[in-house]
Amino acid sequence: MSMLKGTKLYSIFTGTCPVCHQGEMYTEPNAYKTTKILKMNEHCSHCGIKFKIEPSFFYGAMYVSYAVGVAIATAAFVISYFFLNLNRHYTFLVITLTLIATFPFILRVSRNIWINFFLNYNENILKEKQKEG
Repeated sequence: MSMLKGTKLYSIFTGTCPVCHQGEMYTEPNAYKTTKILKMNEHCSHCGIKFKIEPSFFYGAMYVSYAVGVAIATAAFVISYFFLNLNRHYTFLVITLTLIATFPFILRVSRNIWINFFLNYNENILKEKQKEG
């Protein structure tokens, strides 16, 4: 994953700060701890960027989660129906179970994608913060 450092994909898949790629966005790195799926740090521990840019900022991530869910459901459909040759009922069951199993992943990745629309990687941010402080 380190070869992607400096790209938006790195921040999206690792859940790190979109600006410095070092600080963690979530208080719990494991998305499958259900009580802490969406608990986020207020600021990046390395560069100090505020993650919740404005109140209700992450409502836009709901639209992204719909697209991510459709992509995952489509992949589950293609694999189960065309490659595994399952009938319609089993294919529907596979899609449903896949979406249930990937729900925490979809929630976090959607938030990561949404924040990466608005914040960009800046490798000099830590140097700038040190000069200010």
